[in-house]
Amino acid sequence: MTIGGGLAVYFVIWWTVLFVTLPFGVRSQAESGEVQKGTDPGAPVAPALLKKALITSILAAIVFAGVWYIWMMLDL
Repeated sequence: MTIGGGLAVYFVIWWTVLFVTLPFGVRSQAESGEVQKGTDPGAPVAPALLKKALITSILAAIVFAGVWYIWMMLDL
């Protein structure tokens, strides 16, 4: 696997893992009872995107390590 190919694979894994981690721990404005005027009641109160990006990076690195290991074992 070349460096460019590895970065491309990591990028795809990172975005996939991000979409998996986004819904965890999110409370909507309607659930918290703090609906602000002019916003959607389903909008998150505190999405914690920086924390989720960090968690996503760590999980994506673990998944990428597994993909890289399998790639090297199969000698592709």
